[in-house]
Amino acid sequence: MSAAAMKTFVGIDLGSTTTKSVVLDESSRVIGRGITNSRSNYGTAARVAGEEARVDARFTLFRRALAEAGGLGDHLVDFMATLERSFRLEQFIEQLGDLERTCLGQLKGGRFTELEVPLREALGEAFRRLREEAPSLYAPGAKRKSDFFRDIAGARFYTHAEAVAREVSFPYEVLLNCYDKSILEVENRPPSGNLSDHFRRALARVLAADQAVVGQAASVVQSVIEESLALELEESYLVGTGYGRVTLPFSKEHIRSEILCHGLGAHLMYPATRTVLDIGGQDTKGIQIDGQGIVTSFQMNDRCAAGCGRYLGYIADEMNIGLHERGPMAMKSERPARINSTCTVFAGAELRDRLSLGEKREDIVAGLHRAIILRAISIISRSGGVTDEFTFTGGVAKNEAAVRELRKVIHENYGDVSININPDSIYTGALGAAEFARRAYQGGAIPEVGP
Repeated sequence: MSAAAMKTFVGIDLGSTTTKSVVLDESSRVIGRGITNSRSNYGTAARVAGEEARVDARFTLFRRALAEAGGLGDHLVDFMATLERSFRLEQFIEQLGDLERTCLGQLKGGRFTELEVPLREALGEAFRRLREEAPSLYAPGAKRKSDFFRDIAGARFYTHAEAVAREVSFPYEVLLNCYDKSILEVENRPPSGNLSDHFRRALARVLAADQAVVGQAASVVQSVIEESLALELEESYLVGTGYGRVTLPFSKEHIRSEILCHGLGAHLMYPATRTVLDIGGQDTKGIQIDGQGIVTSFQMNDRCAAGCGRYLGYIADEMNIGLHERGPMAMKSERPARINSTCTVFAGAELRDRLSLGEKREDIVAGLHRAIILRAISIISRSGGVTDEFTFTGGVAKNEAAVRELRKVIHENYGDVSININPDSIYTGALGAAEFARRAYQGGAIPEVGP
């Protein structure tokens, strides 16, 4: 191994909705996290999430090295935030170029041949406007509903394409059709450029535009980041888990169950925890662990996705609201509705009936959140009940309305219990997988592949 190398251990949690990756160092410290949309091609999702985690690891190394070198003082936090925005802008612009080339590729010998010239011009103008506004999307304080390229580019492309189509009297639907045929292909391949070059261009932009922050430390900053880029991140061992783990191209020695990984991940976050609730996209898990993070018992929901994250997504679609709007809308409720079913088959009909009877949307959504939590607590009770401490993991743990209802229901049934909810709870399974990878490499005992 080269002298300028660092051993790393990777966990991949391939969920039904999102795929997460965590990178640990030899001391079990998290140095990188990555997340992306899960896709029908799970191998691609794992690769993209892993790449995002490696990028995040680079930023961690930059931050540590710059803090040690000094020079930026109190400006370090602001500088790192600016550098990351600049780097993300570099990636976004590169993917925009890929998307434009892919859209134009649809014109060669395809169904759009007779419209090639006006379509090429309309696409060119829409993408020109996209590139022109790109810096504002990554400016300080800019609000983005998502960090996924598909979501950002899609929302802005629709806006610009509609305006261009109207201005040049070109069919808007043709532009959308061309985009829809291209975005999945682009989304399935991460930015292809050299990451080190992306970092260098991003740094050059920051140094040129932010002299007030960097000042005399510019040479120190450049030197530190070049040294950090020269450090090889050696992937010493990888473990996969999650809903789609059986589709990963790994041998069984590199796969662990979700139950084991969420139990160990929760233990690493909160060593005193004994009960873990994970609400994912397709299933809900109630897990009991001992003082070493080893699973002692567990329960899962039945075969359908009732009461899980996918159910909340279905409800959001039925009500024509964004996923990010569900929690805030429910938080406005003063009288949550009593929901009879958490089955996605019947929920749509019940939802429409309630709306037609004049029930408030926020009361219905709040009632849905409570119904999901009640179902989850039932699963927990079958696993052994809630004991102190209790840790809530999974994507739904970021939903403020779900957290509010969880605290209420736990208090109603179990009294005062310490409830842990980590901002990075969505990475719990990947964290546990990464720790299993670290222990495997170092020869530690690992439980057999569980359920």
